Parts: sequence; structure tokens; C-alpha cells
Amino acid sequence: MNSLPDANGLVSAMKRAAREEREASKPVNMVFGEVISVSPLQINVEQKMVLGAKQLVLSRNVTEHTVKITGGNIQNYYYTGTPPNASTVPVDPSHRHAVGTIEITVHNGLAVGDEVILARQQEGQKFIVLDRIGK
Repeated sequence: MNSLPDANGLVSAMKRAAREEREASKPVNMVFGEVISVSPLQINVEQKMVLGAKQLVLSRNVTEHTVKITGGNIQNYYYTGTPPNASTVPVDPSHRHAVGTIEITVHNGLAVGDEVILARQQEGQKFIVLDRIGK
């Protein structure tokens, strides 16, 4: 009776179990990528694989979205000159404007060439696009 094939299978199973245990012990797997297409969205991850929109979850940091902001009493200034010699001058007579709450659009959508940091879901094929890499 030849037990060598069974021994090789057992060793392979033990190696696979050890590798899976190491992966499972990592709470988050961080990777870097570059946006290679916006429509459809595609990100090249560490020059090893290309992720498509179905594999990506976008944080607000990398999307266009609206935000409500509240402004208090704002001194009314106007700008004079042109950069680099620009300055602000208060309006005369001095007065204030109560701005209140307004909605603004944050134009933060991804563009081709953006370098991003992603978190891979543990044991999953979904990647969360956390933010751009600052330059």
C-alpha cells in the first residue's frame, strides 16, 4: 500500500489551513490602487488585478455629494486686486449677513489617475475605497 499520495494531500491541507488561519487573523487588508477608468469605474490594484464597480464600495471621501452647512453672522468683505496682490476690504458701512443653513455640493468624485487606498473585506471580494492618497 502506497501512503505517499495521502501524505502529500495531508501536507497540502495543513498548509492551506495555516494560510487561511493567517488571513483570517488579519482584521483588514489594505491595498493601493490607481483609477484607470471612471465610466465604468475600474481601479488597478497594485498592478496585479483590475477591480470593477461591482467589487467596489465607495466612501463619501471619493464621491460627489451634497452637504448642509450653517453659517453665522458673516462680515461682508469684498476682494480687491489680483493674485498675488489680492486682499480683502470690509464693505463701508460695515454690516453682517446671517447666512443660515445652505446646501453645497462637494465635487470629490474619482478621476483617471487618482491614486487610492482600499480596504479589502476579510475573506471577501469587495474593496472599500477609503480615500485618495495625498500628494
